[in-house]
Amino acid sequence: MIKAGVTAGAMLVLALASQAMADSGANGMWLMENGKVTVRISSCGGNLCGTIVGLKKPLDKEGRPKRDKDNPNPGLRNRPVIGLTILNGLSPEGDDRWSGTIYNPDDGNTYDSDVMLVNSRTLKVKGCVAFVCKTKKFTRIN
Repeated sequence: MIKAGVTAGAMLVLALASQAMADSGANGMWLMENGKVTVRISSCGGNLCGTIVGLKKPLDKEGRPKRDKDNPNPGLRNRPVIGLTILNGLSPEGDDRWSGTIYNPDDGNTYDSDVMLVNSRTLKVKGCVAFVCKTKKFTRIN
């Protein structure tokens, strides 16, 4: 009987944690400060993920939709950039902070990433390799 109560309690805690992630203040549509990329952040597998949903310049020089041409996996180089999940496995690291990875289709590399909700309208996304980091600001558009 105690095991059933503990298991039910653990399931409730997991359900509440998943709901908290789903209700995250980071969920929504975000435009990068330079206006080049629009990302939708949403719950995925109990964490947060970010998917490219728009590009300022969605077509390449030949007029075709941009592809993930620099991906290190040749089998993935033909996938469209719009629709790529670039923020992966963002798990909570405190109030309005998450850590995971970010994939950069401009160079085909994946970096460690920290995401911070500065306020209801501003999100900072930092990607790092070793000691070299870049931070981009995003503005909520919905």
